[in-house]
Amino acid sequence: MSRYIAALDQGTTSTRCMIFNHDGEAVANHQFEHEQIYPKAGWVEHDAMEIWKRVKDVIAGAMKKAGLRAQDIAAVGITNQRETTLVWDRNTGLPYCNAIVWQDTRTDKLCKEFGSEFGQDRFREQTGLPLATYFSGPKIRWMLDNVPGLREAAERGDALFGNMDTWLIWKLTGGPKAGAAHVTDVTNASRTMLMNLEGCTWDEELAELMGIPMSMLPQIRPSSDPDSYGMTRADGPFGGEIPVCGDLGDQQAATVGQVCFEVGEAKNTYGTGCFMLLNTGTQIIQSRHGLVTTPCYKFGSEPTVYALEGSIAITGALVQWLRDGLRLINTAADVENLAEMVEDNGGIYIVPAFSGLFAPYWKSNARGVIVGLTRYITRGHLARATLEATAFQTREILDAMEADSGVGLKALKVDGGMVANELLMQFQADVLGVPVIRPQVAESTALGAAYAAGLAVGFWKDVQDLKSHWEKDKEWQPSTDDTVRTKNYAMWKKAVTRSFDWLE
Repeated sequence: MSRYIAALDQGTTSTRCMIFNHDGEAVANHQFEHEQIYPKAGWVEHDAMEIWKRVKDVIAGAMKKAGLRAQDIAAVGITNQRETTLVWDRNTGLPYCNAIVWQDTRTDKLCKEFGSEFGQDRFREQTGLPLATYFSGPKIRWMLDNVPGLREAAERGDALFGNMDTWLIWKLTGGPKAGAAHVTDVTNASRTMLMNLEGCTWDEELAELMGIPMSMLPQIRPSSDPDSYGMTRADGPFGGEIPVCGDLGDQQAATVGQVCFEVGEAKNTYGTGCFMLLNTGTQIIQSRHGLVTTPCYKFGSEPTVYALEGSIAITGALVQWLRDGLRLINTAADVENLAEMVEDNGGIYIVPAFSGLFAPYWKSNARGVIVGLTRYITRGHLARATLEATAFQTREILDAMEADSGVGLKALKVDGGMVANELLMQFQADVLGVPVIRPQVAESTALGAAYAAGLAVGFWKDVQDLKSHWEKDKEWQPSTDDTVRTKNYAMWKKAVTRSFDWLE
């Protein structure tokens, strides 16, 4: 009997393969970064062929570390950076151009055109999404309008669209060879602005309005599919046939990995950006406070479970900017020690609207600001303000969630790379006024993909089985001093307004 589940986590800055046992413990982890391509201001791209090479490398590395062969793996799950958009030739398997990353803002004019008569919420009732550069649909349209020959290829049926989950599943199950699976799941499909929340099916009217041929779109499947999307190939990176049967966008995968299966449970993932999801059960709640309504997961034939989501574009990326742009630190981990050199932020606030503001504002013409600068400010204050920016942005999302749902958060489960920063976690608890809880497996995204795949093949029996394996690593209690929750938060809100409408 196969004793392990493999998960591929294709993220914004890196790709990893993790292998889990039945207790949900990682027995191997291999990871490589890939290049971030910035052709113009506001443009962000990835080379999909480089990412595929990294996928093959991390699979080989993880399998070698664990000493496993294909027959030891019961199933494969995929999780991915959402909204990052790729179109490729079904005959050659080659992309027509670089993937356009979710942070990219080149579709700003298109989004304004789509909303010119009807406003930013033109498609919100059907899709749960505001018109924003964040989502895949306008990116597909931009490619069709600007990549030579692509419109004609799409009309012939030769061009295939996918977020990165679709690309990887297609490659793993054969690529241009017969039988390759061109599929996605409900969570990734929901990020295109082309899927109707009711029924989780492609909306032909929306596709026509955006000028996107339906033939480009993958088949929408459950996030955990007992029928399997397809089998890995014997000549592929796993070296054998394994069912690929779990697929979740990264933030939904983290929600599953944190076993947030009850209505009102929430998690926040701290990565390049920050993404907070609140489980709303089978009820679709349309946000009135700037959040996104999204499928949370769909397991087999069970009803789709939905969530409210708050998406923050820049959190961990702000630390990367301190490291790579300003060279104030040598490694991302250095930011904590630097921030601890000072007692507070010295009166400065950083609003990292590098790609505009996502939830709850959705202002693509905002840009980053640092306010409150004086000669007193040191690099320690900059480091502390960087960490505080993540916590303050999360508080804004929580306020919107409580206003939309009427549910007061009792605790926040956290995961992702930044949760190793204990200063940030304590500050987050102080800002929110509720406990912050870190699990033993901090990389909940990969674990969620593994859970989805394992449920599909009976490796885990049900969600109760998954809950039995979740364990707390550490908990931070909020400070009794409410200065951070009141005065400092009010100053943060004031700083945010200074970033509005920077671009004409």
